[in-house]
Amino acid sequence: MAEAKKTAVKKAVTKKATTTTKAVKAVKPVKEVVAAVVPAIEETPVKKTVAKAGKRSVKGIEEATAKVEKIEKQVHKTEASDDAVTAPKAVKVARTKLERSGKKLREVTKLVDKEKDYTLVEALDLIAKTTTTKFDSTVELHINLSVDPKHADQNIRDNLVLPNGTGRSIRVAVFADTDLHAAAKKAGADVVGAEDFLAQLDKEIIDFDILISTPGNMGKLGKYARLLGPKGLMPNPKSGTVTVDVEKAVAQAKAGRVEYRVDTSGIVHLGVGKVSFGAEKLSENVKAVFSSVKAAKPASVKSSYVKVIHLSTTMGPSIRVAINEL
Repeated sequence: MAEAKKTAVKKAVTKKATTTTKAVKAVKPVKEVVAAVVPAIEETPVKKTVAKAGKRSVKGIEEATAKVEKIEKQVHKTEASDDAVTAPKAVKVARTKLERSGKKLREVTKLVDKEKDYTLVEALDLIAKTTTTKFDSTVELHINLSVDPKHADQNIRDNLVLPNGTGRSIRVAVFADTDLHAAAKKAGADVVGAEDFLAQLDKEIIDFDILISTPGNMGKLGKYARLLGPKGLMPNPKSGTVTVDVEKAVAQAKAGRVEYRVDTSGIVHLGVGKVSFGAEKLSENVKAVFSSVKAAKPASVKSSYVKVIHLSTTMGPSIRVAINEL
């Protein structure tokens, strides 16, 4: 039994030794083959299209290089933006309103001394030289008052007839009873009517500049307040457009009656004639307005009543008038 076991062990050892010897003999030719092939592989150029993606492949190197270049560009861009922030930019100076105006206005503005208070005569003489329009410009009067329109007693409002008219062709409408139509037409009214006049208002047809009504017919005009009110055409007793004497109201409207009222800033804006009137007629109109504004001074205003006065033409420069002229 022992001998059989020894024989089996001896056979197993012999078999293992034989296998090892064969493996050693097989390894030697493989080493020779590898030694012959490796130099050939190293000498063969590597094709980029065949290279596999990896840290050490050609494609990997290209990707890494591109990434580095991208980072460098970002760094340079950041540095450039930092320099732009620290470096002050040249501020472009905005042009004044006069510099943006037309050539004619810039030329005539040179004739006006902005630091000087002109007398009324000097201002009106200068008005004719500073007009820039081809048509007959309106002469505008602007009076800045030391009043607060929020207070009822300081809400300056009045109407007057300019001695030489306004230079405008005024269309006057009269809404009255039938028995007053003939007198209104004789006085020069352009539109006269009763129920037929209301029919035109229903269609929102407005072909007049001033509307005069009798007190008894004002109730019928109430429903048209939203149509007439925003246009300044709603008759009002304070403006003299609600009256029993229709004939007189029409005559005054045609003669050049104007109404003024301070705006929210306490300024009166009013057209006082045309440039073609000449200095003398314009002076009479302006003085009439000055008298009306002076008479309307509220008792609650203790300080200086007038802040500044300006005269100007349509699309023309303003001329400052001395306050003592009012």
